[in-house]
Amino acid sequence: MSNASKKPVVVYGASGYTGRLVCEYLREYNIPFIAAGRSAEKLHAAMKSNVPGIETADFEVVEVPHTVEALTELFRGASVVLNTVGPFAKFGHEVVRACLATKCHYTDTTGEQDWLITLDQEYGAQFAAAGLLLSPGIAHMYTTGEIAAQICLETPGLDTLDIAVFWGGSPTIASTQTILVNAATSKAFYLEQNKYVEWQPDAGLYSLAIPGQHETALALPWGGTSHPVWFKRDPRVANVKVLGGVFNKPLMLGVPQIVAAALKATEGMSDDEKYAALSATASQVMNTMPPRENPRINKSVDSVHASGPLGRAHCTIFGNSNYKQTGLLQAYAARSLLQGPPKKVGFASGCQAFGHHELLGALRSFGLVQKPILTVDQ
Repeated sequence: MSNASKKPVVVYGASGYTGRLVCEYLREYNIPFIAAGRSAEKLHAAMKSNVPGIETADFEVVEVPHTVEALTELFRGASVVLNTVGPFAKFGHEVVRACLATKCHYTDTTGEQDWLITLDQEYGAQFAAAGLLLSPGIAHMYTTGEIAAQICLETPGLDTLDIAVFWGGSPTIASTQTILVNAATSKAFYLEQNKYVEWQPDAGLYSLAIPGQHETALALPWGGTSHPVWFKRDPRVANVKVLGGVFNKPLMLGVPQIVAAALKATEGMSDDEKYAALSATASQVMNTMPPRENPRINKSVDSVHASGPLGRAHCTIFGNSNYKQTGLLQAYAARSLLQGPPKKVGFASGCQAFGHHELLGALRSFGLVQKPILTVDQ
């Protein structure tokens, strides 16, 4: 673990589907890294089999227990920790505390709204005081949509964001587990006049018109997502609602029933018992890693309608390979932090920390999104 001083970036959870992609793009950027996790065997296998060109990367595999003490020892000498180990509300505290102890910037890929609120309230000021970035939710489902929102907000006088995020394919094993645990154990909020308002648990499915196609698509509040938390302190914005989904109607139709059944089955259980039961349910829903993304199949659409009393703007970003987008965004964040300080320290989104045009440029340079389509009516 003492070799952490020779590697500026730690990818925690590197053997998972998203972690592998983060490592792949770190290699593309020629950034030395430590691939860390609880099993050296799984880490070595993942790097060898799932990270193209890994033989040309400057990396090291480190097995580490999930404790503050062990993670602190691992992170010592590094500069940036990219965390992909979820559910983050359950496993994230140890990583964040170890980052504070070692003065490392922290990013993760979460979409757990309760985790973001916790980070903001419990750790944001400490990271800011230390000159460190605390940036959860750097991932396609959150950052690419935020890029579209920030483009809309370049038009003054708009204070309401109506966001839709869609992608093709299926969630990974870890994403399925996080989605189910979060949906069954945490409240989801949207932003109304700068206050959190709870989505009703029985809100059900929404049918949305998606840019670029005639067929409507099914959407859910998806745990509230990151956007209401990020924009709560943005003086331009008062209202934020987000819906999301996959272009797979049978899967979307099944989600509410799965969550409802899981809630009923875990009534009266302790938190640990509930987590174990929900994890078992998640493994029944998705127990195999999805194949590597195919850009002809794994398409993404991020659509944002922004409005104000006397103006409107609409931005759509068409892309592909949402998990690759996540891997690239994480690697770009590390690259930027190694080059210089972020635009904002403490609790901040990817766009607030690095700039939405900069993140868009990274996605476009790797062929993962098209040029945004913007229409403005004032």
